[in-house]
Amino acid sequence: MFKMSCPYHCVFLFLLMTCSNLLSGQVTFVIDEIPENTSVNDKIFISGNFEGWTGGQDKYKLKPLEGKYVFTFNEMDGKSIEYKFTRGSWATVEVDNEGLQIENRAYSFTQKNDTVNLSISQWDDFITAKSTASKNVHVLAENYDMLPLNKKRRVWIYLPQGYETNQKKYPVLYMHDGQNLFDQTLSFSGEWKVDETLDKLKDSIGPELIVIAIDNGGAERIDEYSAWNIKNYTTKAEGDQYIKFITENFKPYVDENYRTLKEAENTGIMGSSLGGLISFYAAIKYPEVFGKAGVFSPSFPLVDEEIEISERNPELQKLRIYFMSGGLEGHNMVQEMKLMSEKMIRSGIPDRNIHTRVNPYGEHNEKLWKEEFESAVIWLFANKN
Repeated sequence: MFKMSCPYHCVFLFLLMTCSNLLSGQVTFVIDEIPENTSVNDKIFISGNFEGWTGGQDKYKLKPLEGKYVFTFNEMDGKSIEYKFTRGSWATVEVDNEGLQIENRAYSFTQKNDTVNLSISQWDDFITAKSTASKNVHVLAENYDMLPLNKKRRVWIYLPQGYETNQKKYPVLYMHDGQNLFDQTLSFSGEWKVDETLDKLKDSIGPELIVIAIDNGGAERIDEYSAWNIKNYTTKAEGDQYIKFITENFKPYVDENYRTLKEAENTGIMGSSLGGLISFYAAIKYPEVFGKAGVFSPSFPLVDEEIEISERNPELQKLRIYFMSGGLEGHNMVQEMKLMSEKMIRSGIPDRNIHTRVNPYGEHNEKLWKEEFESAVIWLFANKN
């Protein structure tokens, strides 16, 4: 670790206190220690839910000051944020000393002129950590062509235990944010443990699934997971094209090369936050493809328009959808989710096909989604109505 000597530390504190006294209602984050092999030319950013988890924007770049790194927020009306530090991308996010991802940092804006002193243990690209993915998780392709989007992306596949030694066909679950599902060393906020959970379920009540996971695009994530206009963001709204990539390009490839049950009743889609929003979009737009949807912490409060539910599509009446959010997520997340659930029932979808759950202690993070994945996948794939 690099640590400031006392004389510089005193000068820094004097400057910081002077600046803080000039303006009221400020909270200043101060990084006192950074990994010793950090280059003096490296830039450090704060990234979090307040800016879309982009991995690093110029407006949130910390300022070097007397050997430390400083960023000041104006008071945000009692709001809470989750955040991490990077050197400009999620490939360079802070990690612990063993190279494993740490949980999101959190701060609540409850006082004026606050100073938060922090240290960074290590950077993700400075250390090689052992993968936590199970042996039946594989990279299906490093650069799969995402037509009709002009992009390429890494995609993953989880095959049930015993897949190689039998001729069974399996249901398929398509998931987003592939970096966060199987491997702690890749996740920026802890993994979902999808592989461990399904391995465990195989020996009890099931279900046995193939899971297809598509990495997010980092700074492009909000564009790709947005099928509707998002409040206070200028996006390309590439969500429909992203889902067409899955339905028209990727799913046919998977069905041709793996032993899948192709019908909608055996095909699900699942994600969280904006990933929950795009999963919901896929389910109501293409119910003939996706007959099941896991919609975790859906970002309905961010949608800047009315979401229409068709009452004329008979395939929608067969849809099974699992809504879930945490009671501590804020931004009217629970209320908006419940309203959407009620709206779907009014549109004619049987209420037995819609499950709406609130985890009263859940916050907007991978920890919540990991804890809820098992219940969701059992309800969607193991229960028969």
